[in-house]
Amino acid sequence: MRIDTLLADYRRIVAVVVLALTFTALSVGQVGQPHPRAKAVALDSSVKELIVLNGPPESMGMKSGYIVLGPGKSVGKHGTGHHEELLVVLEGAGEMLFKDGSKLPVKANTAVYCPPETEHDVMNSGNQALRYVYVVAEVR
Repeated sequence: MRIDTLLADYRRIVAVVVLALTFTALSVGQVGQPHPRAKAVALDSSVKELIVLNGPPESMGMKSGYIVLGPGKSVGKHGTGHHEELLVVLEGAGEMLFKDGSKLPVKANTAVYCPPETEHDVMNSGNQALRYVYVVAEVR
């Protein structure tokens, strides 16, 4: 075999190995970043707030929490900024209140979406605990 043929074969092999390593690194997460691990968190109704996911390195960017509001209580006004927010209501009834005065009812077994750049509050308007999980993801 000629040296130029051997060199060409060697370059092809190196290129394939580099491509395979790059693909493997990207499929597990960003290069040099730890890959998040699966986890389960028990939702205890005796706590008022529990952080489920706090962003990297626990997740690729998602944040999540569990909230329990007593009757008449609210989570407090806050904005979504550059994030989308999803509430999954497990128990109770309440309202999502918006800056413009509009309201959206929330109740058990519903999911409520709140778009980016939205100031809002969640208030328990029922006579039992309002329990929900929120999930926040950055808009890219």
